[in-house]
Amino acid sequence: MPPARAAAPSAPPRTPPPGAESPLRRRRNALAEEVTELHWDLGGLAYEMAIRDHFRLDVLIRRAAILQERDAELAEVERLLKLEDEAVAGSCPTCSAPHSRGAVYCWQCGTTLMERLPSEAVADRNGTTAVMDALLAPPQRTGEG
Repeated sequence: MPPARAAAPSAPPRTPPPGAESPLRRRRNALAEEVTELHWDLGGLAYEMAIRDHFRLDVLIRRAAILQERDAELAEVERLLKLEDEAVAGSCPTCSAPHSRGAVYCWQCGTTLMERLPSEAVADRNGTTAVMDALLAPPQRTGEG
C-alpha cells in the first residue's frame, strides 16, 4: 500500500488585523447578525402561534415591522459600503451617518445635505430667476367658450 500523502496546505483566509475594520463594516456585521436573529425570532413566533392555533396578528406585524426596518438599514449600509469601497461616501454634518455622493438628504436623520441654489446661468443680474419661473409656470388657458 502506498504511503498516504499529506494534504496540500490551504491558504489561510484573509482577515483584516484586529481593530482595522471600519465602523461601517462593524455596523453592517452587527445589523446582519440582528436581521438573522429577527428572522429566526419571527419564524419561531409564527410557529408557536400556529401550534397553539392562536395567531396574534398585531404581534406578528410589530415584529415584522422591526425586521423590515433593520433589513432596510442593512441594505443602506451595504450600499454605502460599496460606495465607500469606491471612495465616494461622505458623512452627515448633523448625525455623522455616512452618505453617498450626490445624496440630497441624510438617510438616518433627514437633514438636507445639499443646499439648493438658483442657477447662475438662469438668474439675471438682479438675482431673480424670472426665466426659470416662466418655464416652470403652469400653462395659461386662453378663452374657453
